[in-house]
Amino acid sequence: METLDQLLIEMLAKGGSDLHLSVGAVPKIRIDGEVFPLGDRVVDAPHMEKMLKEVTPPNRWEVFQREGDADLAHEIPGHARFRMNLFRNSHGIATVLRQIPSRIASLDELNLPEALKDIAGYADGLVLVTGPTGSGKSTTLAAIIDHINENTSKQIITLEDPVEFTHTDKNSTILHREVSEHTKTFAKGLRGAIRADPDVILIGEMRDMETIRLALNCAAMGMLVFATVHTNNATKTIDRIIDAFPDAEQNQTRIMLADSLRAVVSQLLCQKVDGGRVAVHEILLMHSGLPHCIRKGALSSIRNIIDQNRDQGMISMDASLSKLLDEGLISQEEAYMKAIDKARFKVT
Repeated sequence: METLDQLLIEMLAKGGSDLHLSVGAVPKIRIDGEVFPLGDRVVDAPHMEKMLKEVTPPNRWEVFQREGDADLAHEIPGHARFRMNLFRNSHGIATVLRQIPSRIASLDELNLPEALKDIAGYADGLVLVTGPTGSGKSTTLAAIIDHINENTSKQIITLEDPVEFTHTDKNSTILHREVSEHTKTFAKGLRGAIRADPDVILIGEMRDMETIRLALNCAAMGMLVFATVHTNNATKTIDRIIDAFPDAEQNQTRIMLADSLRAVVSQLLCQKVDGGRVAVHEILLMHSGLPHCIRKGALSSIRNIIDQNRDQGMISMDASLSKLLDEGLISQEEAYMKAIDKARFKVT
């Protein structure tokens, strides 16, 4: 009977990034965005529970039993570290584990836009890194935090569930806090972080209204706040933040967001023509016209701000896709699937 670690090591050997396990199904792994079976042995309920309980701390297993899902990190010394999600589906217990790179790659190594170095140099405000699950948001944020760590002397606090990339102090001091281990919720952890004299705060995910409100307050207080949101572009991101609040609070939220928002970096992963994947970005940066657009709800004008300021490092998602298409890195079909303006990439 295979252990979870044996399955993970086999996945790594095949170049996989994610392991999917569900009762009544064979293990599956994701390689370059595609899902493949790992062997042909169906996982039954007793085997699944045994595998997962062996690697899950008792307190996190209790949370899972009580609430039906739990997030945690799992490490195989000498091999890799993984983000692990436990949940239940119609067949019983299930889990997905995603590999977390053991070494934090730099912005240059990831070939990320130069504008991200400018963002890392901001003194305050709110920076949102957005994209769907599995788009590399955490990797990009880790590279930004590493750039700050290496080039400035700051107090940096990360608040995550679970902690993914672990940084060592360089020129800055970094404190990692994990929800469920060091604090009960993102909101409570954020309140505690405010009292720890931070210059920079990283919020793993802004899941609720209270966390968003606190993040905006921190940015208004002079801290540089990074957070992730599950949206695909700048206008949808701003909409999502404002719509998280009841109607009576949305106008005040627009004002706070207009005053504090410094950048939105949206990221998707595209299949490359020759195999593998490549990141594509939309970048909205500080601009004199942006606060007015947010306050007045004129979000359609944000597209013009991005398009008219490419020389400042801004770029739309469609322009990024066009660049990759012109360079022969992605296919017309892939560009069409990821585009906002589908007509621009219509396959003939």
